[in-house]
Amino acid sequence: MRVHRIIVPTPFYVGPVNVYLIEEDPLTLIDAGPRDDASLEGLRSGLAHLGHKLSDIKRIIISHAHADHYGLAQLIVEESGATAYIHEWDAPAVSAEMDYRAYRALLTSAGVPGETINHMEAGYEKFRGFAYPLARVETLRDEDEILFEHESLTVVHTPGHTPGSICLVRTANRLVFASDTVLKTITPNPVLSPDPIDQTRRFQSLGEYLVSLARIRGLAPTVLKGGHGDDVTDYDEHFHRMFRFTKSRQAKLLSLMPKNGASAWEASMLLFPNAHGYHRFLALSETVAHLDYAVYERKLVVEGAPERYQLA
Repeated sequence: MRVHRIIVPTPFYVGPVNVYLIEEDPLTLIDAGPRDDASLEGLRSGLAHLGHKLSDIKRIIISHAHADHYGLAQLIVEESGATAYIHEWDAPAVSAEMDYRAYRALLTSAGVPGETINHMEAGYEKFRGFAYPLARVETLRDEDEILFEHESLTVVHTPGHTPGSICLVRTANRLVFASDTVLKTITPNPVLSPDPIDQTRRFQSLGEYLVSLARIRGLAPTVLKGGHGDDVTDYDEHFHRMFRFTKSRQAKLLSLMPKNGASAWEASMLLFPNAHGYHRFLALSETVAHLDYAVYERKLVVEGAPERYQLA
């Protein structure tokens, strides 16, 4: 299996995104980059360097429903007739219609002021502007096989960063396309999301993410190719570092909790006092994820509406 990394520039703080070309039949892209002129030019030139055009692409596997990873997929579909695939839990997020009611309810429950919720919704809509909505996708499930002429990749559902995040595994040499689930120098944000099965509940992103990391460890990967930055070649060390980071971040949050408790919104201000704009939403997401996990570990108790957290 011939694998090529195409480094695509993005207009985002995270920097360039890695798009992978699988040079087998059918010619396949893993992710696509955001809807942005410089990103499109970067993808076109990267393909040209390898002797291909967008119109040659037959299949796009989307790792998760964030604009920097799927934004150009619909344009590629229209130019090439390719088929786009995404995990079924993330499929609604790449469609043209977006229902914010479940998100607004979760933000209200977290104690976010109404005016701030409006700003967050506007910001999220702006971020979605960096992606063409997908008119049609084929959905994936855990352990699906993605077939090539001579080889295959196995879908491994790794929820956490989003509910439908996936990794792709080449079992012959335990190569893993890990997208944003495993990044060499960045800690993925457990983004606040409704539960895909029950939209009235919050997706338990951090707990699910830690399970996903353990599942990847069970695969004994040799190389992990992430969505940003360089490959990870020592996953065991990375695995332990992520768990140490999680325990450290949670200990810091618990040390900051007032004696009379706090909402998730108030706690996020204590944990990330300098976050602004879209980073304020990411700060809230990470705080909520740690609060939920602390409740699961019985270090905190939660009650009321909006929810307030108290040390157990």
